[in-house]
Amino acid sequence: MDDLMKATKRWMGLLALALCGWLPSTEARAGDISGPWRAEFDTQIGQQKYLFTFQVNDGKVTGKATAEVGGRKREVEFKETRLSGDILTFMETFKFQDNEVRIDYTGKVGDHEITFTRKVGDFATEEFPAKRVETAAAASPANAPAAQRPPRGPGGFGGPIVLGPDDKPAFPEPPAGFDVKRQDIPHGSLEMIDYDSKTVGTQRKMQVYTPPGYSKDKKYPVLYLLHGIGGDETEWQRFATPNVLLDNLIADGKAAPMIVVMPNGRAQKNDRAEGNVMAAAPAFANFERDLLDDVIPAIEKRYSVRADREHRALAGLSMGGGQSLNFGLAHLDAFAWVGGFSSAPNTKPPEQLVPDPAAATRQLKLLWLGCGNKDGLIRISQGVHTYLKEKEVPHVWHVDGNAHDPTEWKNNLYLFVQRIFR
Repeated sequence: MDDLMKATKRWMGLLALALCGWLPSTEARAGDISGPWRAEFDTQIGQQKYLFTFQVNDGKVTGKATAEVGGRKREVEFKETRLSGDILTFMETFKFQDNEVRIDYTGKVGDHEITFTRKVGDFATEEFPAKRVETAAAASPANAPAAQRPPRGPGGFGGPIVLGPDDKPAFPEPPAGFDVKRQDIPHGSLEMIDYDSKTVGTQRKMQVYTPPGYSKDKKYPVLYLLHGIGGDETEWQRFATPNVLLDNLIADGKAAPMIVVMPNGRAQKNDRAEGNVMAAAPAFANFERDLLDDVIPAIEKRYSVRADREHRALAGLSMGGGQSLNFGLAHLDAFAWVGGFSSAPNTKPPEQLVPDPAAATRQLKLLWLGCGNKDGLIRISQGVHTYLKEKEVPHVWHVDGNAHDPTEWKNNLYLFVQRIFR
C-alpha cells in the first residue's frame, strides 16, 4: 500500500509539472511544428527543394509540401504522420522512372530547425535540415534569396555539386536529328529473346539489336548495354532508341556494325521493375555472374559474334553505369571497352575498381566516364576520374550540361558507340 501511495504521488507530481508547462508533452511539442519549413538537398535525380507545411489539430498532425526538382514542382500529401516527443515521422510516395518508390522521413524537432533523415526505399539515405519559415511571405522554396536558403545537407548521394576545371565537355553536342529515324537508309532489327539463367534459376529476357544486313557469314562485335535501377530490358529502347542511333551512324560510316544486347540487370526471379525498386539493389550485384555465365554464352551461341575481349564492350546508365564499371574493370579479360554514364552509388571506390593501373592502361581500349553537370550523382564519376588521372590511366571524361536524365544517356551512347570497335 505504501508503494502504491508513493507511485500515485509521483505520477500526480509529474502531471502537475506537465500542466504547468515544465514537461514537453507530445501535444506541446506538436504545437511547435505548425507552419512552414524550408529545405534544400541533393538526391539521385538532382537537387530538390521542399517547402514543408505541418498542422496540429486536437493533437493530430498532418503534413504536406511543395517539392521542386529540375525546375518542376509537385504537391505532396504526407501519410502516416506522427509526432512522439521531439521525433516527427511521415512518408511519401514518389514516381521514379515509372515506378513508385516509398520515401520515409524521420525528423528531430528543434525550435527553429528539424534535422531530417530521408530514406529512399532500401537504396539511399539523405540527411538535411529544414529551417522554420517565420512569415508566409518568405515561404516560396523556388524564389527565396540564396542568402536565406539553408545549407545543403551531406546527402546519401553526396553534397553540393562542385565543378572543377576538368568538368567540361570532351566532345561537342550531338547534331540535331541524330536520334530521328531516317527512311532512306537500311535498318537493323530488334528482337526480344529468352535465355536460361543458371545464376537465377529461371528463364529470363533480353532485347537484342542486330545491324542492317546482319549475316551469319560475318562475325560482329557486341556491346552489352545495361539499364538503371528503375528499368528493365526495355529501358534503353524507351529512353534512347539505340537502334535508330546505330542505324544512322552505321549508314554514315561513323560506327562499326555491331550487335547491341540489352539484358535485365536485376538478377532475381521476379525481375520486373515494380514495387520498391530500391530493394532490388542486391540483385544488381548478382547480375555479374548472370552476365558472364549466362547472358554472354547465350548471345555467342545464338548470334554470329567475335567472342574475344577486343570485340566485347560493356556500358550502362545510372545503376547500369555502376555495374559496367564494377564488372568491366574487374574482368579485363572479358571486356576491352567500358563506359559508365551517370554512374550511381553502387560504383565501387576507385582504388577497388582499378587496383592495378598499369594493367588497366595496358588492356583497356577505351574507358569512358560521362555525367551531366546538373546531376547530383556527379561526385561518383568525379572521384573515379580524379583517381584515374592521378594514376595516369587513359580515359575519356565527358561532362556536359545535362542532369540525371534520358538526354544525358542518349548523348553519351551516341558519342560512345562511335569510338568502340575501331
